[in-house]
Amino acid sequence: MANEAKKGTSNPYCPRFGTIAVEMGFITVEQLKEAISEQVEDYFVNKPHRLIGKICFDKGWMTNEQVETVLDKHYKNKKRGEGNSIHDDL
Repeated sequence: MANEAKKGTSNPYCPRFGTIAVEMGFITVEQLKEAISEQVEDYFVNKPHRLIGKICFDKGWMTNEQVETVLDKHYKNKKRGEGNSIHDDL
């Protein structure tokens, strides 16, 4: 069924930073939700946009090396043509 949904999209699925970080065991789903919530809050109070990796690093949930590992995996996925253009921001 999931494959059928993918067939209907114009671009293949590319996991985003948070998804990869959770799958690699660097953060929990709850931590990802909190980071996303902070990102949204920042937007509504006109604070500068922060990437999920930066939020996770600032909170001490991820090391710089872990952030780089996730970014490497993310960009390798994009190079293989698994990206979704501008919607793949971190």
